[in-house]
Amino acid sequence: MKNILVLHLNDGDETSTVRFLDEDISIRRIGCGGDADQVRTLIETYDGQVDAIALEGYPAELELGGTVVPHTVGSTLAEAARQTPVVDGGGIRPGIERWGVILADRAEPGIFAEKQVLLVPGLNHGGLAQGLSRHTSQIRYADPEVYFALPDFPGVGSQRTLDQAVGPTLGELKTAPFRRITPQAGKPGQPRSASRFQWADVIAGDIGAIRRYAPAELKHKTVVVEHASEADLDDLRQRGASIAVTMMPALDGRGNLGQWSAATLEAVLVALRADPGAPLTEDTYLDLMADIQWTPCVRYLQPDEASVNRFAFVIHPLNVGFIHKSPMFGWTRYLPDKLVEATAAYMPPMYLSRITGGQSPTTGQQIEGYLYTLAATPRQMMDHGERFTYDRLNKAAKMAERKGARIMGLGAFTSVVGDAGITVAHESDIAITSGNSLTVAMTLEAAKRAVILMGATDLTKGKVMIVGATGSIASVCSRLIAQAIGNVVLVSIEPEKLIELKRTIQKETPGCEVTIATKAGDLISDCDLIITATSAFGQRVIDLTRCKPGAVICDVARPADINPAEAALRPDVLVIESGEVLIPGDIDFGYDIGLPPKTSYACLAETALLAMEGRFEDYTLGRNITMERVKEIYKLSLKHDFKLAGLRFGEEYITDADIAEKRALADIYRADPYLFDQVRADAAEKLKEIPVMAKGVSASRGPNVPPWAIAAAGAAGVLLAGALMARKLRS
Repeated sequence: MKNILVLHLNDGDETSTVRFLDEDISIRRIGCGGDADQVRTLIETYDGQVDAIALEGYPAELELGGTVVPHTVGSTLAEAARQTPVVDGGGIRPGIERWGVILADRAEPGIFAEKQVLLVPGLNHGGLAQGLSRHTSQIRYADPEVYFALPDFPGVGSQRTLDQAVGPTLGELKTAPFRRITPQAGKPGQPRSASRFQWADVIAGDIGAIRRYAPAELKHKTVVVEHASEADLDDLRQRGASIAVTMMPALDGRGNLGQWSAATLEAVLVALRADPGAPLTEDTYLDLMADIQWTPCVRYLQPDEASVNRFAFVIHPLNVGFIHKSPMFGWTRYLPDKLVEATAAYMPPMYLSRITGGQSPTTGQQIEGYLYTLAATPRQMMDHGERFTYDRLNKAAKMAERKGARIMGLGAFTSVVGDAGITVAHESDIAITSGNSLTVAMTLEAAKRAVILMGATDLTKGKVMIVGATGSIASVCSRLIAQAIGNVVLVSIEPEKLIELKRTIQKETPGCEVTIATKAGDLISDCDLIITATSAFGQRVIDLTRCKPGAVICDVARPADINPAEAALRPDVLVIESGEVLIPGDIDFGYDIGLPPKTSYACLAETALLAMEGRFEDYTLGRNITMERVKEIYKLSLKHDFKLAGLRFGEEYITDADIAEKRALADIYRADPYLFDQVRADAAEKLKEIPVMAKGVSASRGPNVPPWAIAAAGAAGVLLAGALMARKLRS
């Protein structure tokens, strides 16, 4: 059995036996209360009687910001031993901390991603700082507050200020008492400012310093320390901290909580080295360290905290009217719309709300989401290069990571810009999905429900038109519909892709009748169901007046292809939006997303569903949505009880009375062809009076922004930036 002596800062004398790396090890801990003379006496007494001596809290050297100085007393203590190695943890701490950050992130992906980190202190935790810097650039040091009680001026504790303060800090601490260098739990003689702790998402360093100087409120914080006891975790739990992570491996086999210091672990490794004469360097320890089967302990401290899976979702204004409706930017209605729309596009992504209450009735898995918005309308995204939107989505992804989200969904036009999420997924550490797989599934489900409500009895004998058929959503819709209905009309402005899609469908579904065209034209007149999913602006996607009596139009596009004025021309035709979804649980979006309470867009619901299932992976990306993914996500929606919401168009639900009225009119028109011809002719004349548009954008965009408006853009930008800053300060 190996024998280890640990001399620590507090009081007491206790011995325990552990089994580590297949060896029994006796560890005796004796408290010296910070008395260097007592430490030196005990080293002399036990020299040659034990295999290694650990000095816990009595460092030989002080390292901060890459600068190392010897402690005037600590550097001499090891000289009291002539036979037994004396170590203080400095030989293994940096390597274990760097390794520990990697392992902790593997165990809990994203736990450190883009977080704001406060080192309490950074002294002798260079490895921890280096490890965390690979996951975030937001690292500050509390050393000035911890050691000198400096006031919390802006910038104090930043890397720049720390580098400037390294010399003075180490110059004073190299002669300081050991209990000052390694603070222990208790009340400080002079309270420290709480603002630095409030800024941080992650507080990392020494448990004694954190317990001594951190404020009583640490809600939602992650605490990363070298080692901790159950009593330490109880203290953090009472302060509201969410997660505690211990960097050192457990030695006693009772769970994986790292309760032993780096000094103790180094002494154990010294005792276990194969060559007793090997130098006490990190290289000597590497082989033994590699044999440690270990993952840092990640302990969730609050009830249900560990069971919450987090996601994020990005939306944006569909037109300038959404900007005017925002409580923060209501004043923009007094400015020219073109000016507001053009200026707002340059704003960075903004946090809107926390989505709460989602829970699977099947597994009990809870989810929590974070809603973000870009300020660019679809027209602005089209006018700017795709890189313009990519950069803003990347910023949103980093914001979401900091909140703990592990997957982010792209809403509305952000899912079709450029390569439909592929570049964003490649450039982000967080998983990305466009949500289009569930959008396809719920679109088909909504279309099926609508056609049945309009009186169809045999869906296999109908005829379906898909407009924008070569797009990412519409193409897979076309292929799936062809398997159920053997007569499809594919419309797209991309003839080459139409030919390819037709061949794909005929190969997958032999016998299916496929018609292709670049315009809907009169082909629409004998279709029972029309699905529109285009990215068209400023044009009329279909002539709705040509539809057959009782036809169903499912408008998948966001913003919509069909406007209410057009739909009103044919009261016998049922126009619906793509299927919205009810997420299980008492869901609260915390923000008006333009839908009734508890109702979600399918793309948002896909992101929530993947979080609920624990599928933190790039799921639906690019324009080649696979039928396998659509079928899989639909099965997952059934598993977790995601339900299709009521059918809607515009901002209203479609009622049973609405359906009955439309069916009655359709029956009348079918029975009286002459009357129906008159109805269509009248509707066609009225259609001429409605501006040609799609996505709420007319064919004529009007004159360019006048010079005076361009001059005013700078002032408007300042106002927008000021409002944004005010919102950030409030949050």
